[in-house]
Amino acid sequence: MNHSPLRKFSLPKLIPSLLFAFFSLNHSAAQATDLLHSCRVEGFAQQVQCGQLKRPLNPNEPSGKQIDLHFIVLPAQDKSKAPDPIFLLAGGPGQSAISVASWMQTLFEKLQRRHDLVFVDQRGTGKSAPLECPESDGLSGIGQPDFEVQEILKCKTKLEKLPHGDLRWYTTSIAMQDLDAVRAALNYPQIDLIGISYGTRAALEYVRQFPANVHRTILDGVVQPEVMLADDDLQKSLNRLFDDCSKDALCQKAYPRLQQDWKKLLAGLPQKTQLTHPRLGTTESVTITRDDVLGWVSRVIYTPVNTAGLPNAILQANRGNFNPLLALSGAGGLPNPGAISFGMHFSVVCSEEYDSMLKNASPPREGNDFGDLHKQLYLKVCKNWPRSSVPQAFYTTPVSSTPVLLLSGGADPVTPPWHAAQVAKALGAKTRHIVLDNSGHGVLTQTCLADVATDFINAKSEQEAINVDASCVKQIPRPSVWIAPTAPSTSVAKEVQP
Repeated sequence: MNHSPLRKFSLPKLIPSLLFAFFSLNHSAAQATDLLHSCRVEGFAQQVQCGQLKRPLNPNEPSGKQIDLHFIVLPAQDKSKAPDPIFLLAGGPGQSAISVASWMQTLFEKLQRRHDLVFVDQRGTGKSAPLECPESDGLSGIGQPDFEVQEILKCKTKLEKLPHGDLRWYTTSIAMQDLDAVRAALNYPQIDLIGISYGTRAALEYVRQFPANVHRTILDGVVQPEVMLADDDLQKSLNRLFDDCSKDALCQKAYPRLQQDWKKLLAGLPQKTQLTHPRLGTTESVTITRDDVLGWVSRVIYTPVNTAGLPNAILQANRGNFNPLLALSGAGGLPNPGAISFGMHFSVVCSEEYDSMLKNASPPREGNDFGDLHKQLYLKVCKNWPRSSVPQAFYTTPVSSTPVLLLSGGADPVTPPWHAAQVAKALGAKTRHIVLDNSGHGVLTQTCLADVATDFINAKSEQEAINVDASCVKQIPRPSVWIAPTAPSTSVAKEVQP
């Protein structure tokens, strides 16, 4: 999950509710068709079907200020169309579902043969009453305490001046009522949900509020509604890298003191140095702090492929060259389709997790290098962020009356498998949990899991769905550790074994 603001305004320190639909199931197919029109969307060579729906900003005032909820539909390709469409819920919180739709269509090409694919920009994202904050291409925030907090709160002031700028009304519970309004308006009796990262929390909330409207659910990188994501999981992922390297001959030879080098790097901060912007090529004199380095590393370890370059980046940083670590983290990159709408992000997190952060403000566990870095940033922002009342039931995982497939990466630093294991237990007997031991955050792109997902949704019976054949799923190894070509004994890259 891209649950934290990942260096959005040049941010080095960050990783990664009340009215039901106005539309009834009695809408005719003609009415649903009238809601859509052909349009062009970036990422698609052909036209797609676009639609929008008026929704009350404040669900307690159905006749009050309205917002436009935007969505697109990619129609099923076969004539024997299945009645249940696929609604795909993006991560973040703060990603635009429409922005990542072309990538998702490629991943779920087989599903689209018989199912419509529906992408709804959750309120606060994309074109649905967007709450976007400006980005900075510079490196000015490095070494400046609370720079991120100050920039975020400046953005809050600007957002509150928008016509839709009452930041209290962007919670997951309200957004899932929006989603059901789209379902009803398009005349779909039941839908399939595919949630990724934060989208899994959103999907669980939809299942809780509208259980009768769900056919099948897939959750990839599971986020429990009642659990605040912890820095302890980041430390576990980093420790796993150190442990794996110590057990591999090639990695051990190239980086014989990797964990000690990491400790030495942290102990030597803050440090003045010249830093080159990884995209612009400009150079600035900066003072790099411990929080800067921890923020970069927390981004790197989201994916094992990037983590493979971390040992060399740590080695270079100990020599005073922080450029490899900066570049590896993705800091300073151009906006991408998965970019986060940070106004929406903080409206969701501050309403749903701030109280939990206060109640669980105990000191970080001993041996956790990350401390409570991310929690403290959220506490400082959320203290000044408008918050909405969240139903207490939101923090419970519902028992599911329909099949649910849960997917986890064993090396995931933000939503490791124990989250999904707890959710599976709460969901009940109609669940299946698949873990890829060496994969990171988000596993649907790994091996044949997209095919397994297709078979799960297309299964004729619930039992067949729960028992879906996943024998094609192979436990892929951790990617080979990267060693500089000039280093000795690097003619062959050997896998770092778990």
